[in-house]
Amino acid sequence: MKTNKIKKIIRVYSCNSLMILIFFLFSCNVQETSRLELVLGTVCAVTLYDNGSDSVYNDIFSRIHEIENRMSVNIPSSDVSRINAAAGVEAVQVHEDVFLVIERAKYFAEISGGAFDPTIGPIVSLWGIGGENQHVPSQEEIANVLPLVNYHFLDLDAETNSVFLTQKGMALDLGAIAKGYAADEAANIAKRAGVKRAKIDLGGNIVLFGVKADKTPWRVGIQNPEDTRGSTLGVLQTIEKTIVTSGIYERYFEEDGKHYHHIFDPSTGYPAENGLVSVTLITDISMDADALSTAVFVLGYDAGIRLLETFPGTEAVFAFNDKSIRTTPGVLFTLTDKDYTIK
Repeated sequence: MKTNKIKKIIRVYSCNSLMILIFFLFSCNVQETSRLELVLGTVCAVTLYDNGSDSVYNDIFSRIHEIENRMSVNIPSSDVSRINAAAGVEAVQVHEDVFLVIERAKYFAEISGGAFDPTIGPIVSLWGIGGENQHVPSQEEIANVLPLVNYHFLDLDAETNSVFLTQKGMALDLGAIAKGYAADEAANIAKRAGVKRAKIDLGGNIVLFGVKADKTPWRVGIQNPEDTRGSTLGVLQTIEKTIVTSGIYERYFEEDGKHYHHIFDPSTGYPAENGLVSVTLITDISMDADALSTAVFVLGYDAGIRLLETFPGTEAVFAFNDKSIRTTPGVLFTLTDKDYTIK
């Protein structure tokens, strides 16, 4: 991204910021300090209060870059790239944090029946959404790679932190869980440094902690998934939570009048289609919310609700393509878009 574009984003963020999936609603405050960086394939913004020194910001973004360098499929030297290169050949020993994230990813694959699957890499590469060669693959192309998407072929050895994709051509993609882990790590660094409250937004993976100066809940606007960025369909009020959205608007393209988004159904190899346009989760651990929001989106409303019931304290906002909204009972949500209705 060019420098002038970065400056433009920073100016937008400084008051009433716009981020990739969700954005904060807050008033500009001269005592507030923020830092933005391009990392994890998106604009990451961290706002610290009280003890928000340069050293704390440096530690946070150093850790985020470290996670990217270890977990990105776009960095040839990353642990994930090394695992993919060795698919069907041998196990690869990885850093402890990479193993932790992959282990957690497999857990969510298991409990969701494969609706979330970290071995989705071959399908992601085939479609290329967001890249220069994005296109709708043929049914034959999808059929050829779909058998490689199977978390049962992901072997983990906790004693050696080794990961083995047992079939040649398999590929991990941690894009639906790594940002959540990075957001949790950023929050942990800030807390250990004595920061009393913070807003962390890693491309829409939001972590809020501490109490606002006026003692009111944080207000977070949920992006209207079918409108321009910055248009909200409603506002959440919450405290000390992480907020993560999976929606059809983050990465997509259109071909022959049809919208193709980046959230794939591992059982079909196509973007998930079940009437949902976004799912927003409100819970305590951003890594879990990241994977869980994808799983719920793919499962659809009914099966998704049943999965969420196994995670006490997790709330959700569902937006549908008929412009209806459903929420779980504990959500403090105010509808702002008159085109939508709450069921």
